[in-house]
Amino acid sequence: MTAIVGMSTSFIESTLAQAYKVPHNDNVYRGGPAYYIEKGLGQRWLAIFFSLCLLVAFGLAFNGVQSNTIAQATNEAFGVPTWMTGLVLVVLVAPVVFGGLRSVARIAGKIVPVMAILYILLALFIIVTNFSQFPAAIVLIVKSAFGFEQAAGGVIGYGIAQAMINGIKRGLFSNEAGMGSAPNAAATAKSHPDHPAVQGFMQMLGVFMDTLVICTATASIIILSGVVDPSVEQEGIQLTQLALSQYVGDMGVIFVAIAIFFFSFTSIIANYSYGESNLEFISGAKNAKVMIMIFRFMVLGMVFVGAIASLPAIWNFADLSMGLMALVNLVAILILSPVALRILRDYERQIKEGKTGDQIKFNPDDFVKLKNEANRDAWTD
Repeated sequence: MTAIVGMSTSFIESTLAQAYKVPHNDNVYRGGPAYYIEKGLGQRWLAIFFSLCLLVAFGLAFNGVQSNTIAQATNEAFGVPTWMTGLVLVVLVAPVVFGGLRSVARIAGKIVPVMAILYILLALFIIVTNFSQFPAAIVLIVKSAFGFEQAAGGVIGYGIAQAMINGIKRGLFSNEAGMGSAPNAAATAKSHPDHPAVQGFMQMLGVFMDTLVICTATASIIILSGVVDPSVEQEGIQLTQLALSQYVGDMGVIFVAIAIFFFSFTSIIANYSYGESNLEFISGAKNAKVMIMIFRFMVLGMVFVGAIASLPAIWNFADLSMGLMALVNLVAILILSPVALRILRDYERQIKEGKTGDQIKFNPDDFVKLKNEANRDAWTD
């Protein structure tokens, strides 16, 4: 359910990010909630507050979660101490964050798709080879979500509440829909056709893939494996590794460790890029150099701390900052959603007229609100 609702919010926020994007001296566009809150709502103070929440959530908290995930997976697969993994991560992340946003895009663009495809293929292999048990796994998910499993014990309300709380939090962590983080990346993208609605559709597809497809595949692997033991506290990536080991032995543990390293490593550098963009928004591109340098060292520090800290502590920090971000952004996109829907209708109109590819254009002058708010330099040939 979080994914289905998230596909809608993701379309709105990513379309707005494109519509309100601004050019930058490194030839990579900037944009996101801070930009459409300031221009679309005329509230710079709220835009700055959002940027500060994002800096805490993604620059620090979520990078701690990602490094913790890598450290735990590496420890499970190879027995490497978490502090050692933390140091290695700092050494690997440092040259990337000091190398600028272009290096972020190059590294993520090459690694993530390959690992995602391999992971999905492995999950599909496990589901197909155990297909007779798959319907029962889905039934178990539904029963647990709606409290049928807890009804006999008289705690149905509590069970549903816990399912919703954890499902929504983890669902949002997986797809970031509505939180205001993904639009920072969406604004930098060059879509084809070059129209804001196209990037909105792409972000919807991303939510569908990472939450409905990949998360369901992971849940299915864990349930089908039979490794879940309610009497034992099991958490984090190690549970997935344990489940995969039931099918492909130790190779499953190693594969997950490698895949998670690439997923989480690229998430760390993407999170950093979100933070850098919002720091520039707060202080201006010319005045942000010192702040960005301090921020880079804070990110590296959090990468190390996250690797050695306890998972619940890191998640609590992340959940609080994520909630503040989402609250501000959801209010903003609710108010500005008519703009995004008009952009959608403009795109659909051009499609109905038979236009394709480069024939499809976006002109802010065609919209009453965007005429005086969108950046002209971002939308000129």
